[in-house]
Amino acid sequence: MKTSPRKRPVNAGNLRNRMLFALLAATLLASCGPPAAKFEVRAAPAVTFMTVKGETIPLASLRGKVVLVNFWATDCPVCLKEMPELIATHKQYQAQGYETVAVAMWYDPPNRVVDFAATRALPFKVAFDPVGDHARAFGEVTLTPTTLLIDRQGNIVSRIVGKPDFAKLHQLVEKLLRAA
Repeated sequence: MKTSPRKRPVNAGNLRNRMLFALLAATLLASCGPPAAKFEVRAAPAVTFMTVKGETIPLASLRGKVVLVNFWATDCPVCLKEMPELIATHKQYQAQGYETVAVAMWYDPPNRVVDFAATRALPFKVAFDPVGDHARAFGEVTLTPTTLLIDRQGNIVSRIVGKPDFAKLHQLVEKLLRAA
């Protein structure tokens, strides 16, 4: 009779820690990699957002405005840290033809999204992406935050993964708002 080698018992805590470390390492490696290829301007997808207030907003209905679409999650520390700056940016440019749509990722519980939007009195549109269709339509958005800027003609002109440099973002928004 052949004996099998003794297997080490799996320690759930160590396994969880190793998985978290692997996820952290993968995230850091991805962010430290070579610079991304030059962004290519492309038409924004024909999506319709469902907001936390029950509104349906076809993205095409925002044509003529500069639109910032921000994919975020309530459990994303960077998303939460950038939220005050998104609010300030929205308030600064809203009267000039600027709109913000914050799209909660598919895995974010809807009650948490609604609660977050209400308790923070978010001044912009907050939408759900219940099965990830919007994230796929905008180019396989998988990391949060991911911010896309759309010009008045409905073209995606910028894609930022991570917290934007808001000074540079404001420069681009102002340039797009000046363009007719």
